[in-house]
Amino acid sequence: MNDDTLLVKFWGVRGSVPVSGPEFLHYGGNTASIELQCGGHRLFLDAGSGLRPAGEILRAGGVTDIDLFFTHCHYDHIIGFPFFMPIHDKDARINVWSGHLAGRMTTQEMLTEFMLPPWFPAKLDVCKANITCNDFISGDVLQPREGITIRTGSLNHPGGCIGYRIEWGGRAIALISDTEHEPGKLDPAVLKLIEDADLVIYDCTYLEAEMERKRGYGHSTWQQGVKLCEAAGARGLAMFHHDPRRTDEELKAIEQQAKEAFAGAFAARDGQELKFSRR
Repeated sequence: MNDDTLLVKFWGVRGSVPVSGPEFLHYGGNTASIELQCGGHRLFLDAGSGLRPAGEILRAGGVTDIDLFFTHCHYDHIIGFPFFMPIHDKDARINVWSGHLAGRMTTQEMLTEFMLPPWFPAKLDVCKANITCNDFISGDVLQPREGITIRTGSLNHPGGCIGYRIEWGGRAIALISDTEHEPGKLDPAVLKLIEDADLVIYDCTYLEAEMERKRGYGHSTWQQGVKLCEAAGARGLAMFHHDPRRTDEELKAIEQQAKEAFAGAFAARDGQELKFSRR
């Protein structure tokens, strides 16, 4: 990896539950997990089922120093963690971060209670890696590695959720997942995180026509993502957290509509990579 390049790789882009079948081959069926390579540093956002294949690649490549950030701990965002090969590598150092449960549960407690019989056959202490748990409060500015700044903010989702803005080499990547918008309003917390961003990865689970039936579920639409990006001066919109029922054909049609509304829009897919040069 070039030290002057920021790479974004989508390992999982579905929401709610993994899916499989011939109608999901193009965009993929794994749930939320995104890798950022900031020069030589490896960051992961969320630990959905897409984290499992990512871990196999990392272990094969001898990568042992990793930061993992959770937006929240609903199943589709954590289910891949026990199957992430680096956590079973005694030579690996993994920093885990969360802030959505600040004051209610620590990151250590979250992982301990997730990997616990009878829900999982082994406890967290089965992991051989050196795992360090880090807690923060929404709004904190994190500096996990030299040259990397991560800004945080609260999103509108049941149980709480953290949005992230990762800044490195003059570039900015924002992850806004999961969040529900209010009709006719632009969330100021989201606008702050995505201002002038090179890429906004946004919760596009539903369509505006579906929102009346989906109020309270904690998700948004590509139409709202376009409005936010236009207002914030963001350049790219990755539609993310696809409804598990959306087939490839349906997502292609939605993607075309979004592109017509906003040139930088696209529907993210498993395995997709984007590269940004340092400014």
